[in-house]
Amino acid sequence: MHFIIVFTILLGAFCLQANAAPDNSFDAYYSYLWGGDHFSINSQRTEVQLKFDNFSGAGFNSKSNYGSGLFHIKMKIPTNKSGGIVPNFYLMGLPVGGDASKPHFEIDFEFMGSTGRLQTNVYNNDTGGREQRFQLWFDPSADYHTYEILWNPSNIQFLVDDIPIRVFKNNIPGVTYPNVPMHVEASIWNAQFAGNVDWSKSPFFTYYTDFGFYGCPIQGNDIAACASDNYFWNKYKELNTAQKEKMTLYRKKYMTYDYCAQPAKTKTECAYNNV
Repeated sequence: MHFIIVFTILLGAFCLQANAAPDNSFDAYYSYLWGGDHFSINSQRTEVQLKFDNFSGAGFNSKSNYGSGLFHIKMKIPTNKSGGIVPNFYLMGLPVGGDASKPHFEIDFEFMGSTGRLQTNVYNNDTGGREQRFQLWFDPSADYHTYEILWNPSNIQFLVDDIPIRVFKNNIPGVTYPNVPMHVEASIWNAQFAGNVDWSKSPFFTYYTDFGFYGCPIQGNDIAACASDNYFWNKYKELNTAQKEKMTLYRKKYMTYDYCAQPAKTKTECAYNNV
């Protein structure tokens, strides 16, 4: 009985900590991952600069794995316009350095170059193929904007400056759902799907700030404890009516590509999501 009481107190304290206002400093949540001198951080530890050129890119990752959460960051992408570069922010279900060509879970925000094209994607224990792309309604290189991923047992929501642009739901018949520990990564690199890099515009700089987020950190592989409604983000089981209307409007005006509209790429979940 004494053990049960102590465990309950500890669990309550942990939930309170996870729900508390986040510390926005880089070191509270993240650590350097790769890039050498292409990664830099200001003296206050509140702003990171990632550099990309024909020698290297750079990246950082969260210190913990998570089983659910409301993950956000502020980004400012390169001002020099080019295709090919991929500034990003995403959740990854593989260990750091794992083989991303193999089936896995992943939830992505990826810029396709520096001209305002933003791609979202969900890897659902496979190799992805669920791209939805948007031409943003602002210049993402002119100032910081907020990119946010809600991942809980009910749904995944993608938000830009608090505007929902995509939803991926759980409990769809015959469709799996991310159910493994995931960590956060952010980087800048290049990829063919994003076009060709104009190396005459190099180097390219992406900036990140506002590093704090809400998440349920875990050790091991069982994320069941992170499904509790004691975590406020797990109560967001669907968009409210106003959010749905706004998402419909923004998708109609700014979405430029949807895998669900491609006969060769549409999947079962297309009939259930974003409605």
